[in-house]
Amino acid sequence: MRSTIDKGLQSTGFSTIRYGLALNLLSIGRLKFESYEVENIRPLVTASPVFSRLLTEIGEQRLARVFGVTEMVVGSLIAARPFAPRASALGSLGAAGIFATTLSFLVTTPEAWQERRGEPKLSLAGQFLVKDIVLLGASLLTAAESLQSFRADSRKRCPGWPPSRYRG
Repeated sequence: MRSTIDKGLQSTGFSTIRYGLALNLLSIGRLKFESYEVENIRPLVTASPVFSRLLTEIGEQRLARVFGVTEMVVGSLIAARPFAPRASALGSLGAAGIFATTLSFLVTTPEAWQERRGEPKLSLAGQFLVKDIVLLGASLLTAAESLQSFRADSRKRCPGWPPSRYRG
């Protein structure tokens, strides 16, 4: 009985992580089409060596929309897990890339830290960014679970394939 409860909690936990992650990405991605969100991300992208170049090439609004579309596509892929576990794994890995990128803003954005406080302390912007550590972990967990599901489904459809010498 205990293992049934454990499995149920694990399944519920993964579903909560997966669809919470997807909802976050879809919601945040949609916001990138709002002018106030363009203003909100300005300090982050202007301080980033990579994104500041893109910003000058394509402009703030277009860059924000590229971010938004990317986040919505990744969120949709993550949510596709019941019928497309491989696509969901790809989406989860894409989300890990997104969150690793936003965490890099902690290093490149001076506004992320309160420098006048002695030892470094996170500012409001830094506090907003640091939650992405949890989202990065959630992305990696959902990627692994989706890949496991894809492999299990593949073995059911094609028993004996791949040959044992190719199995990981």
